[in-house]
This record gives sequence, structure tokens and C-alpha cells, in this order.
Amino acid sequence: QVQLVESGGGLVQPGGSLNLSCSASGVSLRYYAVGWFRQTPGKEREGVACIDNSGDFTYYADSVKGRFTISSDVPKNTVSLQMNSLEPDDTGVYYCAADTNPLVWGRKEDIYLIDYWGKGIQVTVSS
Repeated sequence: QVQLVESGGGLVQPGGSLNLSCSASGVSLRYYAVGWFRQTPGKEREGVACIDNSGDFTYYADSVKGRFTISSDVPKNTVSLQMNSLEPDDTGVYYCAADTNPLVWGRKEDIYLIDYWGKGIQVTVSS
């Protein structure tokens, strides 16, 4: 049984930082790209960042480039997302996801192809 469990969310002031973690079981980072989507009320779920199984390819949404950094620990089967300089527009539910194709994160029309999803974790950026 595949499980993706998110942790590290919460409330932070604008300009602050959070570190999200995704712990995977039943699926190996050696074979899957893992990353994050986020969703806010009234908006479509969007890809935020992912890292492929080799660790050589990363994807970032334009809105988070230069502020977010994704990394993986293959032996621990975990992926982390360091989020700096957070803005109110970063508020939303962040979902960890795993798929064999890292390009899916950049294609909203293919989001339904994602193999596995976590349950999501709330991130709120507010003063």
C-alpha cells in the first residue's frame, strides 16, 4: 500500500519560512518523481515543485522560483520543500504526489495522471 504523508505545514507571517516534508512508503524514490501541488479555494490545483528519481531534474512553478527549494533523501524515502520569503498567495493546501513522469507537474491538463497523492497539509501565510 502506497502512502505519502506530509508534515511541516502551519501558520507563518509574510516573509517567513516553512519546511514541508513528504515521507513515502510503498513507493521508492529510486523510480518515482515526487513533489508538491497546492490548491486554494476557487482555484485549480497547481504544480509547485518536483524532483525526479535521479535528483538531476527539478521543476518549479514560476511563482516560486528563487524562493522554494526541493530536495530528496533517497535512503530515507523523503522529499523536502524549503519555502522561504513566503507570501500570502502561497497560502493553500499542499499535496505531496508521486509519478513516474516529472513533466506532469508543469501540465495542468495532465494532473489526473498522477499516480499517488498524499492527504494534504495546510499552509497559511498571514500577519
